Amino acid sequence: MAPDIPARPGTSSAGVFPESRDGLDLAFETNSDPGQFVPVHIHPTQDEFILVQDGMLDLKLDGAWVKAKAGDLVRLPRGIPHGYFNKSDKPARALFWVSPTQRLEALFNQLHNLTDVAEIVRISAEHEVNFLPPEANE
Repeated sequence: MAPDIPARPGTSSAGVFPESRDGLDLAFETNSDPGQFVPVHIHPTQDEFILVQDGMLDLKLDGAWVKAKAGDLVRLPRGIPHGYFNKSDKPARALFWVSPTQRLEALFNQLHNLTDVAEIVRISAEHEVNFLPPEANE
């Protein structure tokens, strides 16, 4: 039986998989209800991959909208602005993989249950996740 893991910001629930033996990778699963999203942001020092497992996600990648459906694997290179949005009327489930981990897991732990957007943006920047202005999400 899987352990009960608390939800991460922007998702209804998420599970963190065991870290790699060298501690350089982080994988986690998200379950995003319709309307949930993570705004456009940049990881200057990390590459990220998303494997959509169920449903569909709308991704904003370097200024362009892309749809990713179940079975699609999307690469988000470091330094490229990206965000993910569940614009459908059904839940979506995805596996995320980030390498190198850097301070991402510590960021997730600090953001848990925060709702103040300015504080989330400030703390994220301290952990090498830089959110773009809201118009980047349009």
